[in-house]
Amino acid sequence: MAVCFLVFLTHCVEMKKQNSEQTEATEKTTDTIKAEENTGDLPIEYAENYFKATGTEPFWGLKIYGDKVELSTIEGDTIIVPHTEPIRVQDANIKMYRAQTEATSMDVIISQKECTNAMSGEVSPYSVTISYKKTGEEESHALEGCGSYVTDYRLNDIWVLEEMMSQKVSKEEFNGKDVPYMEIYTNDNRFSGFSGCNRMTGSLFYEKDLLRFAQIASTQMACPKMERESEFLKALQSGTTYKVENNRLYLSNGSQENLLIFKKID
Repeated sequence: MAVCFLVFLTHCVEMKKQNSEQTEATEKTTDTIKAEENTGDLPIEYAENYFKATGTEPFWGLKIYGDKVELSTIEGDTIIVPHTEPIRVQDANIKMYRAQTEATSMDVIISQKECTNAMSGEVSPYSVTISYKKTGEEESHALEGCGSYVTDYRLNDIWVLEEMMSQKVSKEEFNGKDVPYMEIYTNDNRFSGFSGCNRMTGSLFYEKDLLRFAQIASTQMACPKMERESEFLKALQSGTTYKVENNRLYLSNGSQENLLIFKKID
């Protein structure tokens, strides 16, 4: 009888252990699913990096997000420090991100100065220098390389003018043909479209929280009501900030909000 009881007790313990392991595995799976769901809910400024840079000798990679700065080194380390508001140089487009944790202190300096990758020959619009030091180390590590801003992918679409200077627009105001529209190509930072009478094309200048439509060129057709086209082009070139919301693109500047409002066309 004692032997039978011992066998029965051992079986019960094993069953309990298996049930416990299954419960723990289920909880871990649930936690993983929740983590993935939470990642999908992150605002775009946190989920997507807005700046990237690389360097050689030694190889390294940098990504800047809305909430963190992430540096990958050739040794396989990934060093993460919190995102901070950059210190700006007054008379030049130079920014310095300075952050410190218990494990690492880091300075990242981004300068709008053309930079050529020493190995690939690829030219980037920004030069990047990084200095970091881990706790307990006597000397800092210095890195140099090239970088670029990652243009907001939500801009990559066709946009039709809906409002100009807070007033609804109609094609009758623009020679009766059509209202202005444009297609933005974020991969190579350019745009093209119709300005009310003429075809237009140009380039984008993009940084975090900054969007400019630059180097605009157009055909030279003459149309009635050319003043409305001129007003549109002037407003387009004066925009410096943007917002994408509810399938609308809002362009503003420091003195006027919602200079132009475009509607996304699928």
